[in-house]
Amino acid sequence: MTRPRSEPLREKPAANTPVFELIDVEKTFQVPKPGRRFSRETVGLKALDGVRLRINDGASLALVGESGSGKSTLLRVLLGLDAPTDGRANYRGRPISEARSKGTEFARDVALVYQDARGSLDPRMTVGALIAEPLRHFGIVPRQEEPARVAQLLDRVGLPVDSAQRYPSGLSGGQVRRVAIARALASEPSVLVADEAVSGLDVSTQAQLLTLLRGLQQDMGLTLVFITHDLGVASYLCEKIAIMYLGRIVETGATNDVLAAPAHPYSVALRAAAPRFFEPLPEPLPGEIPSPLDLPKGCRFSTRCPSVKGDCRTRDPYLAQHGAGRSVACLHPLSDGEGLPLASDADMSSPAVAADIQNQTDTPLSRD
Repeated sequence: MTRPRSEPLREKPAANTPVFELIDVEKTFQVPKPGRRFSRETVGLKALDGVRLRINDGASLALVGESGSGKSTLLRVLLGLDAPTDGRANYRGRPISEARSKGTEFARDVALVYQDARGSLDPRMTVGALIAEPLRHFGIVPRQEEPARVAQLLDRVGLPVDSAQRYPSGLSGGQVRRVAIARALASEPSVLVADEAVSGLDVSTQAQLLTLLRGLQQDMGLTLVFITHDLGVASYLCEKIAIMYLGRIVETGATNDVLAAPAHPYSVALRAAAPRFFEPLPEPLPGEIPSPLDLPKGCRFSTRCPSVKGDCRTRDPYLAQHGAGRSVACLHPLSDGEGLPLASDADMSSPAVAADIQNQTDTPLSRD
């Protein structure tokens, strides 16, 4: 898909400037003080605490973690919807807040596929009108060329051209996700952010959408940020992974390397917790997730870590380099996949299984 001649010139960032860069980002929300139901006293809750993250142009990154780990808050910071309480959040070398406030460049360059795709679409508008809206808003093509561009986008996401006359209420869950992707691509962005974009769908539809997203990312050179809790999805779709726990990134690196031999005990626990074929469900991590209002001293994972040592309860680890291209926030990083199930166990999160799913669905996208 070529850029139209009418596109305004955009500033070119310096060479090697990352698309997104978070440097010790903190985000604190004021919440009612525990035990003071009718009091106006508040206390600070750190949803993000010292997050460091770098996303380069053309990269594909999966942001993984349990509910409450801070993924959604981090997403809002990346989109400029929430400003950091402390630290720096940059987009192509300048503060995200500044990039967002100057014209429409940021809004056009960074597109979002919402987790609730159906809820993000106006039910009173046809599919064609929904996709044409960003075309018109950003002046992508002349008005008379909109129907052709809408048809092109529908075809790109595997939907028939006559879908343009239908309403979201008449579409299946998979079709609605494709419409949301087409609408996100309408502004011809350079960055695509997807929030749990395949959750709640059957396995075959998930696999087809993942194949679609990976193909779009590669063909269009998109920078892809994918929010998920599914390691199988992360291993198939993204080359890089960042694992979050209680407001911090605890491990980053190449997805296959991290999943094959995780260095942080929490990454090991997530990897081991993935269901395995013909095996009983694994035991969950011991203990309860600490409250972000009352974090333990030292490492915040120390109360649940099976490898905890004495200094883990007094020293708070920071994200540091751990081999080539990897970082881990652990005082005693693991090696060689220590603590994982035997390699012979079939694991739903393994890249081999994800690739097998692709092979089974590597056919033209279903119209259902």
